[in-house]
Amino acid sequence: VQLVESGGGLVQPGGSLRLSCAASGFTFSSYHMSWYRQAPGKERELVARITSTGYSTNYADSVKGRFTISRDNAKNTVYLQMNSLKSEDTAVYYCNAQKTGPPLWIYWGQGTQVTVSS
Repeated sequence: VQLVESGGGLVQPGGSLRLSCAASGFTFSSYHMSWYRQAPGKERELVARITSTGYSTNYADSVKGRFTISRDNAKNTVYLQMNSLKSEDTAVYYCNAQKTGPPLWIYWGQGTQVTVSS
């Protein structure tokens, strides 16, 4: 099982980034997918989640209207489009997979750093 994030980097405030998470080793379409983030000294928090079919999404209040989560089940990939980035979005972003039914397997990626700074 692998979740490999990419697309992180340094961006100026107001800029955009698109994160990708490529999944392998499990049935991607049977898993809800999420993006979490963890800033230095803070707990890991849920940023956005998309159901296995892609029909439903939800977001943290802090990113609503700025971030968009999507998935391509044919490519086993989930995305996070991040617009209007703020310094407080600086964190390591992690991809998460949660199986829709029992057993409730959960997988994590290794994380990708996003730094928003001028």
